[in-house]
Amino acid sequence: MSQTILIEEITSAAFAPFGDVIDTTGDPDKIINQGLCGRYHDRATLDFSDGRAGISLFKAEPRSLPLELHMVERHPVGSQTFIPMSEHGFLVIVAADERGTPGAPRAFFAHPGQVINFHRGTWHGVLTPLSEPGLFAVVDRIGVGANLEEHWFDTPYMVEQA
Repeated sequence: MSQTILIEEITSAAFAPFGDVIDTTGDPDKIINQGLCGRYHDRATLDFSDGRAGISLFKAEPRSLPLELHMVERHPVGSQTFIPMSEHGFLVIVAADERGTPGAPRAFFAHPGQVINFHRGTWHGVLTPLSEPGLFAVVDRIGVGANLEEHWFDTPYMVEQA
């Protein structure tokens, strides 16, 4: 029998243990480009034990709800940022680390215009768009050595709308 996870609205405070919500909340830090552009400066911390930051494009198949969550993954030597390249929100699943394995997962909905940066070592679900085209720019560690751990749940979780 699966356990149910209800999707929460994402806030910076609720997501803080797992990473950064990057958006244009609040006033810009600077006005630039002849007064025509607000700069929201340094909204996330990229963290790599070695290697360098790289930008890749990911094209993920959209998922539908309810969603069966079978596994989560983490990147122990580098943070990972998902930047949607469309005007659609997406599902974000995370879990706290409990002595090397994920605790109970939580699900958040990232709204259009929001970007997610997972802290290094954060257990998270795979990239989960809920609409086409599922295209994201991803900033993460480029370097030698393994930076991926997966955990498969004995019993899947069911992720549903609240």
